[in-house]
Amino acid sequence: MPGKSSPFLPLPRAAIGFRPEFLDFSRGIRVGNLDDNERITRLLKLGLEHLFQQPFVTERWGRGVFWQWIGYLPRANRAAKPLSSHVSFGCAKYFVAVHEDEQACQCGLQVERGYLQAAREYPACTLGPDWDWHRMVRGLRSGGPLAAEFKRLVMREGFRIFAGSWESGAVRFSRSRPPDFAGLRKALRQAPGDHWAGLQVYYPLRKAEIQRCSGVDLIEAMLAIFREVTPAMNLCMQVQLATPPMVTPATENVGQPSD
Repeated sequence: MPGKSSPFLPLPRAAIGFRPEFLDFSRGIRVGNLDDNERITRLLKLGLEHLFQQPFVTERWGRGVFWQWIGYLPRANRAAKPLSSHVSFGCAKYFVAVHEDEQACQCGLQVERGYLQAAREYPACTLGPDWDWHRMVRGLRSGGPLAAEFKRLVMREGFRIFAGSWESGAVRFSRSRPPDFAGLRKALRQAPGDHWAGLQVYYPLRKAEIQRCSGVDLIEAMLAIFREVTPAMNLCMQVQLATPPMVTPATENVGQPSD
């Protein structure tokens, strides 16, 4: 685990009240009925803004006390979109999600395609010409810098890739199934236009590991994972983040994932 000198935390470690049990594998991520110093939404946002010295926007999927997915995107990258600056779907983002089937907290990078044919009442969910999705897809060429980053994250650091529709037909890559970029591009092309589609590169924080950690350790580990995927995220974004100095690798903060 990172020591007290970790540059990621804008608050003293003793002031952070987040607890491992707030990651509930049957209900989601607890965000309601908590003090500010206990909320993962506030703690990760403060950490990212401290790390990169710029404002971030928080997005979420869920309602009430428990949310299933939380995203963080640089406000400057969204504001630079000439057509889509009013929505966050078009922006590459960091994300955290509790996955019940995998029994893991997924943490990493997400780029959304949205719909090719959105319902009439959701026009903002239709893929726009200025979305980061296009830059990401163009970069997925074997031997290119984005493909090299994805390969490094998966094969050296133990990250995983999800690509395609969240409803059906997605492909997944891990150390036991190394990235096939031709297959990855095919899955992205073939995702049905009336399905929500996207790509995630994430590190799975396993339930057993989470239960052995302190809340501070988990917040530090998530911020370290965000730092680890920043070079790949920069290759997808219109406005890049300044890459902070490397510290303890994310994959040393908690146990290695098993395939």
